[in-house]
Amino acid sequence: MTADGTAAPTRKITCTEALAFNVYARDCPSRETLFDITGRWGSLALTALLENTLRFNELRRRVEGVSEKMLSQTLQALERDGMVQRTAQPTNPPRVDYRLTPLGEEVAKRLMGVIELVQERQADIDAARERYDACHRPA
Repeated sequence: MTADGTAAPTRKITCTEALAFNVYARDCPSRETLFDITGRWGSLALTALLENTLRFNELRRRVEGVSEKMLSQTLQALERDGMVQRTAQPTNPPRVDYRLTPLGEEVAKRLMGVIELVQERQADIDAARERYDACHRPA
């Protein structure tokens, strides 16, 4: 209510104005970060770097199937998010190393738990897919 007794106009509170970020809010920047981390290549790049500091082509070989372009875009997004540190060595030819930041390491460890769970339960997932497909085959 305003001082004159009328209803105050409602204003949408943005994610950054709130006390905590809310990934479910459309405009919250945490959603973009989540997409960077959990996108097709983000989680694989992060967890591969959990093993060791890697050069670009080493990482590309470790994450089979990723194109050079997609890996480059993924690493740039993760670097922007503070998850990955890119270090260019002044050598000829140039050497670029990628490693996790402390934040990236924390995220990668949590992702590794999900990856391990999926790998451990893949037989159950395959069985569920078969049951689903059997019931949902086109007539």
